[in-house]
Amino acid sequence: MTKGNIGVTTENIFPVIKQFLYSNHDIFLRELVANAVDATQKLKALASSGEFKGELGDLLISVDLNEKKKTLSIVDNGIGMTEEEVDKYINQIAFSSAGEFLEKYKENIGSIIGHFGLGFYSAFMVSKKVEINTLSWKEGAKAVKWSCAGDPAYTMEESDKKERGTIITLYLDDDSSEFAEESRISGLLTKYCKFMPVPIRFGKKKEWKDGKYEETKEDNIINSVDPLWTKKPSDLKDEDYMKFYRELYPMADDPLFYIHLNVDYPFNLTGILYFPKIKNQIEANRNKIQLYCNQMFVTDSVENIVPEFLTLLHGVIDSPDIPLNVSRSYLQEDANVKKISTYITKKVSDRLEEISKSDKAAFEEKWDNLKLFIEYGMLTDTKFCERAEKFALLKNTDGKFFNYEDYRKAVEGEQTNKDKKVVMLYATDAVAQFPYIEVAKNKGYDVLIFDCPLDSHFVNLLESRLKDVQFARVDSESIDKLIEKTESTKFEISEDDKKALQSVFESILPTENKYMVSVENLGETAQPILITQSEFMRRYRDMAAIGGGMNFYGEMPDSYNITVNAENSIIKDIMGDKGVSALTAENELLKQVCDLALLSNNMLKGKALADFIRRSEDLLKK
Repeated sequence: MTKGNIGVTTENIFPVIKQFLYSNHDIFLRELVANAVDATQKLKALASSGEFKGELGDLLISVDLNEKKKTLSIVDNGIGMTEEEVDKYINQIAFSSAGEFLEKYKENIGSIIGHFGLGFYSAFMVSKKVEINTLSWKEGAKAVKWSCAGDPAYTMEESDKKERGTIITLYLDDDSSEFAEESRISGLLTKYCKFMPVPIRFGKKKEWKDGKYEETKEDNIINSVDPLWTKKPSDLKDEDYMKFYRELYPMADDPLFYIHLNVDYPFNLTGILYFPKIKNQIEANRNKIQLYCNQMFVTDSVENIVPEFLTLLHGVIDSPDIPLNVSRSYLQEDANVKKISTYITKKVSDRLEEISKSDKAAFEEKWDNLKLFIEYGMLTDTKFCERAEKFALLKNTDGKFFNYEDYRKAVEGEQTNKDKKVVMLYATDAVAQFPYIEVAKNKGYDVLIFDCPLDSHFVNLLESRLKDVQFARVDSESIDKLIEKTESTKFEISEDDKKALQSVFESILPTENKYMVSVENLGETAQPILITQSEFMRRYRDMAAIGGGMNFYGEMPDSYNITVNAENSIIKDIMGDKGVSALTAENELLKQVCDLALLSNNMLKGKALADFIRRSEDLLKK
């Protein structure tokens, strides 16, 4: 028997491991199974090269749990280790001190363990004692048993193990008794190991019999060793991709499209990404991409590896070339990460452009579920924005679709204003804004529908990218002012009358809002009173509501423009010979047309609505 101290200069690295990795202590099982997979894969490689000439046997990994004894074993029949290898790989830890280790990797301490030689030592996060029993594949090798009780002292002696491979046995701490529960281990294996490339057995399969689950004789293999992303796209059908998606996200709606990633130069990357039906919920759809390293689950937080908008996609990315265990700032500067990010962005945009051209009808049909994703990408990623301009669509209130250039050509004849700008009108709610849409259509204009949460930001982006184009919400002003063709004739009104009129409408209209009142010539067919919100104020309030550094707009009270149409016959009747001074708060007809304007904006509620109904009945009786 050999006794010794593990080769670290710190007095005891084990409390350091327990303390600083405790927040992510369930990764111990991932690391130990990954080591077993590595040992098995190395044996396959030795056999393939002819260096190992023995029988491979049934290569699988077994995870064995003894709930009563509170022990957990990971068993493989891979390459095993000699005494010299145990001493080299287990007894010598490649850190001059725990202090240096912590300082160097403190930003991401919870996940550096496997990539810096501490994979095996993660076992001590949950164990009071760990044993290794191993026999190397090498001819003439002797079996070795190593034991350590969570301090630098260890024992190493010859063992009677007869079969090639390694058994790691964990004697679980009392405060880690959760890992002595079958359901807990089953959950961790499913989370981290369900696609590892070597079969992993966890007990026997169970079936429901006589009111309880009973073990069968069949091994319970918890993983699929050749998941879909490892196969050739040419060997797969649409139904294969859909089936895999349902395995990953059993409660989700079917995706819209998918992309199979497969590149081995200048970096290695495989995976399958799906376009989910995002609709209007950004946050609910984030972090659904699972990141793997050689089929071992690492994380589902990939925001530092792919551009922000791509975190809305679902699926799997597998790459050994992504440095998984360093700080976020380092990730953002890493050359491979940048190349991978650029590659995925290009593949996504190429796929969308391909579908928009090859099946235009299907692309239009799915647009409402794609729009949020594409807008988010265009707003946050310049390169994607440039590519997306080739396939992004505009949809009008009649449900027709146009690309940007075609829409410009369709409306520029009628909707070019006196300043030579093409004015693209839009509505955010086709039902609520129907009266304004109807007025615009009666003038021969077209109206787009922008009902996405990001549209307030997106309109600004389009105005910056489309030359000589401006956007105007259809209810933000009278139609003739939205698309001014000539200078309008102003209605002359004195300052005293302006002040008096302001006071009148403030007493008639809901008190919680602010109003700016004016009298203008809007035409005989226009409404008697028009209530609008300025394009600038409304747009920036909407932007403030979903973030964007303009919260002061969101905190301001609603402000409306009240335009009295001096050319409307009802207003003419009210004013008569007195002119503007006839517009008083006591005038029932004025109240009525004010309430009609409020009603058309969904602003008439409660007592004011009841008063309007009563007044309408009285007027009908006259």
